[in-house]
Amino acid sequence: MTVEAGLTRYEQVNEQIKKELESHNKVTVKDVNGQRYIGCALDEGKTIEVYGTPGNDLACYLNGGRVVVYGNCQEAVGNTMNGGEIVIHGHSGDAMGYGMRDGQIYVRDNVACRGGIHMKEFRQMKPLLVIGKNAGSFLGEYMAGGTIVLLGLGLKRGEKLFGTHCASGMHGGKIFVRGNFPKENLSDNIKIVNLTDEDKKELSAYVKKYCRYFDESYDKVMSKTFKKLVPATSRPYANLYTPN
Repeated sequence: MTVEAGLTRYEQVNEQIKKELESHNKVTVKDVNGQRYIGCALDEGKTIEVYGTPGNDLACYLNGGRVVVYGNCQEAVGNTMNGGEIVIHGHSGDAMGYGMRDGQIYVRDNVACRGGIHMKEFRQMKPLLVIGKNAGSFLGEYMAGGTIVLLGLGLKRGEKLFGTHCASGMHGGKIFVRGNFPKENLSDNIKIVNLTDEDKKELSAYVKKYCRYFDESYDKVMSKTFKKLVPATSRPYANLYTPN
């Protein structure tokens, strides 16, 4: 079933999508022009395909559903998502995966500032953000859990894998980075370590999925060395407070 967005206000577009999902498991939304909240709280077993440029909070509170975007996205994709999957055939704006608690996001190209901010995990709930190209400043800021994978594919001369203050305030989780990266842009509370065999197995599964979604060569991606960024302490700001 198809919904034509065009210049229709986002409230009406989302009402149409909701109505179609009552009787269909998959809805295609075409000619999207910045309409917000598409896929908000989408439940498991439901899929929305988006053609165009969705607005802020795409798939916010995603609850097990699947959202695929054939284009670029604006800010706060996957805001506080609880599960499910988001696949973006393009790039994304700021605060992607803000506070995400579970589920997976795959981005073919780059993510702007504060990707993965406040990601967290609990028991079996382990969120994942895979970025194909590079990321802006404050990647993984205040990260408390989950995994970010940064592949650095297609970088031009002079382009950096990530911007300043990477992992600022990070106190949990991990970031896998491929190839060379600007160590001076890392926050002081971060350690750079080699991958364990378990890490390599986990990473391989993520990369295979990325390559399948975006028609990339697995061997090419894995031809460069990966490092893992982890927090040096679970209390990065402890020295800012006076003990009682």
